[in-house]
Amino acid sequence: MNQTEIINIFTKKTLGLTFVLSAAALAFAQEKVGISGSVVNKNNQPVPYASVTFSNKANKLFSDAALTDEKGQYTLQLAPGNYDVSVEAIDYKKSMLTKQITAAGNIGALSIEPEATATNLKTNEIQGVTITAQSTKPYKVELDKRTYDPSQDIVSKGGNLQDVLANVPSVSVDTDGTVSMRGSSNVKFLINGKPSALLGIDDGANALQSIPADQIERIEVITNPSSKFEASGTAGILNIILKKSKKTGFNGSVTGTVGYLPQTNLNTNLSWRKGNLTWFLNGGGGYRESKSTNRNDDYFNNAVLDDDLVQRNTDSENKNKSNNYNASAGIVYDITDKTSVNASGTVRTFDSENIGNIDYYYTYFKDPNSTSKRVTLGSNNNLAFQGDFGLDHKFNDKGQNLSLSLSLQRNRSYNDTDINQTRNGAFELQNIVNQNTINRSAIAKADYELPIGENSKLEAGYRLDINNNDYSNDVQQSTLAAPDLSFLPLYTYDANYKETFNAFYLQFKSKIGRLGYQLGLRDELSNVDIFYKNLVANKPAINTTKNYNNLFPSVYLSYEIAKDNQFLLNYTRRIDRPRSFFMIPNPNYNDNQNIFDGNIDLNPSYVDSYEFGYSISKKKFTINPTLYYRHQTDDTKMLVYNKLAEDENGNILIPKVVESHTKPINLGTDDRYGLDLNFNWDATSWLKFLGNVDLFGYNTKGSTVYDTYDHLGNPIQAVANFEGKGFSTRARLTTTVKVDKTLNFQFQGFYRGGQKTAYQDRKDMYAINFGASKTIWNGNATISFNIQDIFNTRAMRSTTYTANSVRDSYMQWQPRQFALSFTYRFKQGEKIEQPKKKKDINANDAGGDEQGPM
Repeated sequence: MNQTEIINIFTKKTLGLTFVLSAAALAFAQEKVGISGSVVNKNNQPVPYASVTFSNKANKLFSDAALTDEKGQYTLQLAPGNYDVSVEAIDYKKSMLTKQITAAGNIGALSIEPEATATNLKTNEIQGVTITAQSTKPYKVELDKRTYDPSQDIVSKGGNLQDVLANVPSVSVDTDGTVSMRGSSNVKFLINGKPSALLGIDDGANALQSIPADQIERIEVITNPSSKFEASGTAGILNIILKKSKKTGFNGSVTGTVGYLPQTNLNTNLSWRKGNLTWFLNGGGGYRESKSTNRNDDYFNNAVLDDDLVQRNTDSENKNKSNNYNASAGIVYDITDKTSVNASGTVRTFDSENIGNIDYYYTYFKDPNSTSKRVTLGSNNNLAFQGDFGLDHKFNDKGQNLSLSLSLQRNRSYNDTDINQTRNGAFELQNIVNQNTINRSAIAKADYELPIGENSKLEAGYRLDINNNDYSNDVQQSTLAAPDLSFLPLYTYDANYKETFNAFYLQFKSKIGRLGYQLGLRDELSNVDIFYKNLVANKPAINTTKNYNNLFPSVYLSYEIAKDNQFLLNYTRRIDRPRSFFMIPNPNYNDNQNIFDGNIDLNPSYVDSYEFGYSISKKKFTINPTLYYRHQTDDTKMLVYNKLAEDENGNILIPKVVESHTKPINLGTDDRYGLDLNFNWDATSWLKFLGNVDLFGYNTKGSTVYDTYDHLGNPIQAVANFEGKGFSTRARLTTTVKVDKTLNFQFQGFYRGGQKTAYQDRKDMYAINFGASKTIWNGNATISFNIQDIFNTRAMRSTTYTANSVRDSYMQWQPRQFALSFTYRFKQGEKIEQPKKKKDINANDAGGDEQGPM
């Protein structure tokens, strides 16, 4: 295609788009008038929450609908014309009539008759009826995200967010608690569309366990986020939407859980809505024990001297006990019918104690029976606060909206570890490690939406993020040579990491015939300041500043073959920012045999992501296959090297001590590609399936020459080769069997295929879970029972190859568990959701109750 052809196509497309937008603007300019009215019964009493639908006889685009309020009244904006009017309400017959709308004003009362079998409840007794039926599909595909509803997930009942994520299509939870999407663990977590102190610093796995499953309304899986979202998280975004009831009156539920490994949980969700005021209160807490097992067998092949190490066997077990408590409260007040304000606050605590035992068995040529034992006693205390404030304003009833919000967050974490090590039964080493971290964040954002015609919308926004992390770390050590505890100079420091992001985005979505499109551009200006001061070593403080200015485009296309049957094509550019502690020098010293070093020169890596998918959704099934490809540059890889121990002045210790270190570096590229297939099938009225299959390939490139030391302390150069490629699979199938209206069984199978790279061969893994639920007490209560990993097979086995050794590993994060839950629901009121228009241009918006993922 030559340049002239490209220019001609571009000109035609531009003229076509201009014509469509002009026509849409003319349609949008159709003048509407405000009308009002009421719905009454045969006794002339108001009927609250009745549905009133106006269908324009000449042009369906001018049709609209409304719900009556508590006094049976409604208001609406309609274009003048002739309308068919239908009125519906619980326990009443459907009423049909014709109305001519000519001017603004009150069109009077619409009468509706009760059903012959109606109970004729009084207005204040209707609270026990729900007029909006719950969707039976737990999985829904939209233009820029997929939505998962965990309410029908029996297997994770009584569990936490980590348990729920293990059941979400396109998401995997590894044996060590790491969450990944399509084989990549660089996942960004949001709570109600924003980063949250609830998830702790750097999204730790422990934080996922502190959010109860019963407080989660839905999870939005955004594998290729649009420009409206922040650009970090190259694997995608998981947006956790917490429950906020939309029902009138006082409503609530309480869930209690007991299980083994010992766990107890009690959580409640309360809400009250009347008139212009809504408040909610969610809270709970629990106790949980966990146990992980690790076994490593190292075979060394560099035995040159007769005292060289030949083999090392490691057997470790870690037991953890944790308590977590959380409480959230908030209000929403409607100042007018177009303006509302909201405020909410959340507090979360997480305390844990862990005991770790590591047994080492060494085989030398000279001493074949050397043993070492390492006992670790650790404790963690985490306290998080979050306050959210917002204002939402509707300029009119046509969808022109402005949303302002401010989130203030603080998270404090104390970690204390006592390490004792013996060799051949005699004392060898003691370490006391204290790590304190405080994170303070402020997030301010503004989002504006402007509909243009029936099918188009312009969105724009601004977001300011200020994140401030304070680190305080000290390590004390005693040995046989120096029995008194003294500070390790290199690991006793104060550090501060501050990042400030200013983001702007502009996004336009529209539709031309069957072709829908969404174009977006985001600009992020980033500033990172790092301060590091060693408190013992005689070294100057480090001050480093990094600045980035990046553009992130996004393009979404959809072609509708028929209703709920479409092709989807999209492209986005993303950024993978280094975690803050990756850039702090000498951040960690929990294992003297493998020390993690930060890299203050670490830079972000960037990803270009492409997806092509197909989605068909019918009454009984939904199928969504997606082909994807991600290309990442300046990938972050972990370099393992040897280093000589130093004193506080940077002098090498004599005799020489060789330490093993790990450091993140930017190197090479990483390509991921595959087929992600999700499906939902209601085979019969009593049998349902929900499945996910991910067939993915990977191709990692990058090698570097680095300076290191051999096991005798001699300087050498080595080559780190990170190149590797291969293919793997992940699959999950959930089967739900409905015995009757009150009893359900659920089976869930998980499989992860083997994966091989140049330096690691990971074996395949599978697990099977079971759940059952029984509804009792006229639907007001539910008893649930589940077993996680029935056959105790969820463990990772791998073989890792280095320049001088081969390691066989076994790792199990959690053994088999089971739990029994009881849920009681009371005073279930009516939902007052507005009926959707035939064409709803907001249907693909992301965010949840607190919109604005900016």
